Amino acid sequence: MGVVKALGAFSGGLDSMLAALLLKTQGIEVELVSFASPYFSSEKGHSGARQLNLPWREIDYTAEMMLLLKNPPSGFGKNLNPCIDCHAGMFRILGDIAAAEGYDVIFSGEVAGQRPMSQNKNSLNRVARLSGYPELLLRPLSAKLLRITDPEQSGLVNRDLLLDFSGRSRKPQMKLAEEYGIQYINPAGGCLLTDPNYCGRLRTLFEIPGLLTARNARLIKHGRFFRISGDTIALVGRDERDNEGLESLVTDEITFALEERPGPTGVLIGDPEMLPELIRLVEQYARAGSS
Repeated sequence: MGVVKALGAFSGGLDSMLAALLLKTQGIEVELVSFASPYFSSEKGHSGARQLNLPWREIDYTAEMMLLLKNPPSGFGKNLNPCIDCHAGMFRILGDIAAAEGYDVIFSGEVAGQRPMSQNKNSLNRVARLSGYPELLLRPLSAKLLRITDPEQSGLVNRDLLLDFSGRSRKPQMKLAEEYGIQYINPAGGCLLTDPNYCGRLRTLFEIPGLLTARNARLIKHGRFFRISGDTIALVGRDERDNEGLESLVTDEITFALEERPGPTGVLIGDPEMLPELIRLVEQYARAGSS
């Protein structure tokens, strides 16, 4: 038997790091993949892969996420998070890469029962089915609680060396991390679609025809948010960091900033005729900041 190769969805959070190490310690050749979109970054995944000294690649998942937000077949979670369909789509991509490039296993750091919607056993099984690669998809941290996969059945992966973690407690993971000697900032990754404040802004984009775009989804991460008419949004920077975030993203959008003194950057998304209202907001917050 030659070298066994595994390709993993990797957020850079504690669970995904441990899943990768569980396979690596079996002598399996592991490569990590982090997905990027307006709602989540691959930066933490890149950092985690460097710490583990494992090969890594990034995949832009923006187009898939924008489609999912319009009509997720499995619905949303508590906010605007289409977790089941999002994960299934990621694993479908990994499965396609595995088939094309000769990987024997695809895997993730998911833990049974850790999240009530997307990581109960029924959801994990649904994700595997929707991915199109249920036989290849391994969750090393909870494998002993789930249906045996083909790589385990055939002996490519030693099931006895996998784990039976379940539930929301992270104590078993933290103990294992100590044994492996790995460092982590916090146990989990992050997605803006679980943030109620951000989702409130995003819902406004949904309501205005033509405004739900990837760039607008990135823009509304920054600044104060105003719906200044039925079809127009204004963003006004709170501080220098906000201003820089807005300015780094604008292309064709109308912007306004004061020339005579420091103040917020304003961005108009929608009707250009609403520029006077944007100017009023920028001047208002500039005065408030200088008082």
